[in-house]
Amino acid sequence: MTKSTDHIIKSYDTELARLTGEIARMGELSVKQLEAAIDAVERRDARAARQVLDNDDTIDAMEQEISHGVVRLLALRAPMAGDLRAVFAALRVASDIERIGDYAANVAKRTIPLATLAPVAPAHGLLHLSQLAAVAVRKVLKAYVESDADNAYQVWRDDVHVDEGYDALFRELLTYMMEDPRNITPCTHLLFMAKNIERIGDHATNIAENIWFVVRGEPLDEPRARQDRIEDK
Repeated sequence: MTKSTDHIIKSYDTELARLTGEIARMGELSVKQLEAAIDAVERRDARAARQVLDNDDTIDAMEQEISHGVVRLLALRAPMAGDLRAVFAALRVASDIERIGDYAANVAKRTIPLATLAPVAPAHGLLHLSQLAAVAVRKVLKAYVESDADNAYQVWRDDVHVDEGYDALFRELLTYMMEDPRNITPCTHLLFMAKNIERIGDHATNIAENIWFVVRGEPLDEPRARQDRIEDK
């Protein structure tokens, strides 16, 4: 290998490592946004919820910067095969993280009107659901940084637990709504929040699928354990 070729490969590796680090930081920020949104729900703090909404711009800006970095890498290094998969995966993973940030912001947005209503007990069920989603995102980000297909696969399989948590909370909220019409408005807000969190879990599985494809060179194409979802009935 010539010194010139060695220099090109080293520069490519450095740039890809920088992108990976930026994506990891963006992902951690999105998880912290979710945790901050749930904390605002728990404390019925509309001001804290608005801060979460304001912080969403930072995640959007990071995605734009990562997208520009991917374009530069494609233009200057012309990666091929596995390298090309890794570059395109960076773009897709950043997009998934941006959506996770959006869903966290949606939770915060619902907190503002919810804080003006009488509290309902199922609100605390969001905490458990959000913890499952946050663990999934952090695990899949670690798998992404380490190019760990096996751990990515585990996150993909474990998404069933997020689905189960969502379904349980869905049923509880419906029960409260049927028992007392005064619960309909707050429980409707909570239903939308729960769905947003469930979607965060889905985006974690998207990231897991991208990791699998980058590392193994083939799609993660197998049936996943699936419960009888409420939406399917």
